[in-house]
Amino acid sequence: MSDEKKTPEAEEVEAVATPEAPKEETKEAAPEAAKATEAVEETTEAAPAAEEAKEEVETEEIPEVPADAEVEELPFNDLRPGMVVRVHEKIKEGQKERVQVFEGLIIGAKGTKTGRTITVRKNSKGWMIEKIFPLSSPKLQKVEVVKEYRVRRAKLNYLRDTFKRKMREVKKDA
Repeated sequence: MSDEKKTPEAEEVEAVATPEAPKEETKEAAPEAAKATEAVEETTEAAPAAEEAKEEVETEEIPEVPADAEVEELPFNDLRPGMVVRVHEKIKEGQKERVQVFEGLIIGAKGTKTGRTITVRKNSKGWMIEKIFPLSSPKLQKVEVVKEYRVRRAKLNYLRDTFKRKMREVKKDA
């Protein structure tokens, strides 16, 4: 070990890493310090490449949106749980296309913007049917609000069970 020649950089790193260490320990720590300096040299070589990449990103122009530009409203934004709705959905059967109406109570809504969905529940000949409609789907032609009930929850899952109390309808001012 005494035959190894120490570079001035290795001695500096060694002195910084172990300032109060005895001489025997510093001799053993020298190879580790040399490895550390090699790693530092490699990172300094890679740093200019990273700086060039940052400069490229900064030179890209971001298109500016004018302040007076109209923001497009998403359709069916005002639907809430507790509303009885009539959903008109396009159904394609072979070559023919028709509109099917599904009327029921919105028992839940989730998501935001283009990923927004509503869950509509209806009673069909004694069978309770639930359907989930994505509101940004091109298959939805229109959604009409028939009634609105006063509810105090965002999810009306309690309506799935036997719910005996009658819901109160919200009177609309005409």
